Amino acid sequence: MIALEKLQKLQPRARLLIATAVAIALAGALWAVKAERGGDAHHQPADAVNAQLIRRGGAIFVPEGSPYRARIAVAPVQQKSISRSKLVTGAVEADPTRTVKILAPVAGRVASLDVSLGDAVKKGQRLASIDSGDLAQAVADAEKARATVKLTKSAFERATGLNKAGGLALRELEQAQNDYRQATTELKRAEARLEVIGDSGTVSGQRQIVLTAPIDGTITALETAPGDFIDNATESMMTISNLEKVWVTASVQEKDLSFVQKDERVEVTLLAYPGEVFSGKVQVISQLLEADTRRNKVRISFDNPYGIFKLNMFASVRFFAPAAQSLLIPSSALFIVNDTTSVFVETAPWTFQRKPVVIEADYEGSTIVRGLEPGQRIVVRGGVLLND
Repeated sequence: MIALEKLQKLQPRARLLIATAVAIALAGALWAVKAERGGDAHHQPADAVNAQLIRRGGAIFVPEGSPYRARIAVAPVQQKSISRSKLVTGAVEADPTRTVKILAPVAGRVASLDVSLGDAVKKGQRLASIDSGDLAQAVADAEKARATVKLTKSAFERATGLNKAGGLALRELEQAQNDYRQATTELKRAEARLEVIGDSGTVSGQRQIVLTAPIDGTITALETAPGDFIDNATESMMTISNLEKVWVTASVQEKDLSFVQKDERVEVTLLAYPGEVFSGKVQVISQLLEADTRRNKVRISFDNPYGIFKLNMFASVRFFAPAAQSLLIPSSALFIVNDTTSVFVETAPWTFQRKPVVIEADYEGSTIVRGLEPGQRIVVRGGVLLND
């Protein structure tokens, strides 16, 4: 009462200041009481009971009542015996064991050309003729050698008779014998030269040789024409390939060589025959990897009696790896972060942990991986909710 009487005696302004201070003090007291009652809720950790996810170290827990439980699906890792395949590009090529390059045996000028590019030829068929001064010289050398042999032989026989009659010294007999031997050797050399020239064709007259086909086949390359002068015995005039058997040569990347095994099944398709599959086997695997492309040549042989395979045709070649046990998971289970691929593995009910995996290949809508165990349960849907 005394305090009230004193308050009433104060000026209105002073009374207003005192009332304001009291109100502030009461508000502070009420806030302190409220904070004390609700302090536990304000100081709870991040993994509160009502949280959608709780993270503890590397583990992620989806608590009961979290709406994420309805959006996350878990399934076991499957193991199956599968045979993977790899599709690569290729091209049709001639079999080198059935291909011959036609070379000029002597320098000279092409007098006639009797075939065209793409012509089919038979063994022994006339291809071209060459007029050659070198051939004329070789023929003349052979004729001279024959004449010399004939002359020295007669001289040797005459010297032998005189020596027996005592009319010729032994030294002169030996000289006649040596002359005959040298002439015989020179004749053999000259005839061998003509024989080598004749292996490529038929010598006609003193200056001309007719080139003939050494095998049945097709003219697949032609690098000469009538009037062309041939001065390099190593340059090919034309190429004959027997195309009754051909190769399909595939270019396989280094990382895919595990799909290639000798004598394994191969399927080839050609752009010219869509929908048709040609089955074959791997014949040759090159032991040399191309340094610039990091690819390996793999060849498959095909019979080609009807000429279906044309040289330089583009082909698609499918190789099949041997069957092996593989782990399959849906592609939706994979997450790529900073070049690392991982999945979420269930370590306990509704508890998950990220685990890195290695992708090997895609297979019928699924992915073949390494780094998991058969039967492990992983997140196959809704994993994006766990991926921070």
